[in-house]
Amino acid sequence: MSDQVLEPEEHVLSTLERDGSRRWMYPRLFKGRFWNRRRIVGYFLIVLFIVLPHLQINSRPAIFLNITRREFTIFGFTFLPTDTLLLAFFMISVFLTIFLLTAMFGRVWCGWACPQTIYLEFVYRPIERLFCGTVGHGGKPRKPVPLIRRVMMYGAYLIISMVLAHTFLAYFVSVSELQHWVRQSPFTHPTGFLVMTATVVLMMFNFSFFREQLCTIACPYGRFQSVLLDRRSLIVSYDPQRGEPRGKISKTDPTPKGDCIDCGQCVQACPTGIDIRDGLQMECLHCTQCMDACDEIMEKVDRPLGLIRYSCQDEIDGKPTKKLRPRVVIYPLLLLLSVSAFTVTLISKKSFDITILRNYGNPYIVTKQDQVENNLQLKLVNRTDQPDEYTIQVLDAPDVKMELIGSPELNARQTKTIPLLISAPRESFVAGLREVELLIQSKNQADERRVTCQILGP
Repeated sequence: MSDQVLEPEEHVLSTLERDGSRRWMYPRLFKGRFWNRRRIVGYFLIVLFIVLPHLQINSRPAIFLNITRREFTIFGFTFLPTDTLLLAFFMISVFLTIFLLTAMFGRVWCGWACPQTIYLEFVYRPIERLFCGTVGHGGKPRKPVPLIRRVMMYGAYLIISMVLAHTFLAYFVSVSELQHWVRQSPFTHPTGFLVMTATVVLMMFNFSFFREQLCTIACPYGRFQSVLLDRRSLIVSYDPQRGEPRGKISKTDPTPKGDCIDCGQCVQACPTGIDIRDGLQMECLHCTQCMDACDEIMEKVDRPLGLIRYSCQDEIDGKPTKKLRPRVVIYPLLLLLSVSAFTVTLISKKSFDITILRNYGNPYIVTKQDQVENNLQLKLVNRTDQPDEYTIQVLDAPDVKMELIGSPELNARQTKTIPLLISAPRESFVAGLREVELLIQSKNQADERRVTCQILGP
């Protein structure tokens, strides 16, 4: 009878077993230097997330994303639906910043600043370890957790999720409105109540069940690594030149071995369950727990630290590394241009917006007095928090007559479209066109804008 060769255990994904069942993660906790730094950054970002909706800048919330009115207040400045150019420059700057940070520092966002990582590792997992009896060291519970403890744990999850959901909702409805809602019956604001309830349910599902699968399955950022990283990007990497061949420390075995003693602590510390010794992987979050775990073991066996460290693929392979390369030069230049364009556009913004639109129907009519009349629409947007009145006049064209059919008075944040009739002598048109410059002045804000519009003729 021949001996049967057993295949090593494999995982289809780091969070799935070969039979498709869920592989639950209970990462070991190693409180090394990187964990302490990440904890400081994480707690700072948590406090910032909670405090920001309460801060007031220029009598406005620091961040207020009013989706229903399509107004977005960020650090005292309110962006309106008409600010398409600003939005374009802002989004370009965000993407270029992501490209640059990833090219230089790898997935530093995922490991150090992503809300998913921060809340899971520094809020929900500590609660889990408290009720599962693994405080201070983490890992899988050594014995089954009593039902009462599990109920209490999920109760704590629910409370935290409700706090986070209400804080999240404050960014969209303001703190004052949210406080007003909380004091009333849910039936008086059913939409807000349903949104809050759905947010709590999603947070409970994510942080109590889905967890690391959001990063390894749902989040697309890890899949972008192949195009955003290069061989000189900073990554969490294992040094096979030092570590191989792996082997336990033994006084009786004289065979030379590498620094890796194959203890497996780096795997047990990983919150996504991967083995960093297999090289760069999509599931790696750069959380540095494997680095802290390996450094702790290296100290115990009296070997140099940094077997797993921040490095780049070229350095690990022993190839020369250069800090400057095309992408780390091109990205900052493009980012500088985008930020500069955003800043100039923002500074040049007036207290009101104006757009001249052509009305439906005939583009023009010719009267018996040989006057060409154009029926237009003047769209005014008051960007301020105060009501205002505007005056409109034609510049340097005494033969042009203008008539507004409506009052150019606007309330705070109001948008109004006013019919505008412009007439000019027929003989003043050249090739059927004439340019007319309008001056629009704000009474309360002492602001003005000049707009050139084309009127059509025979």
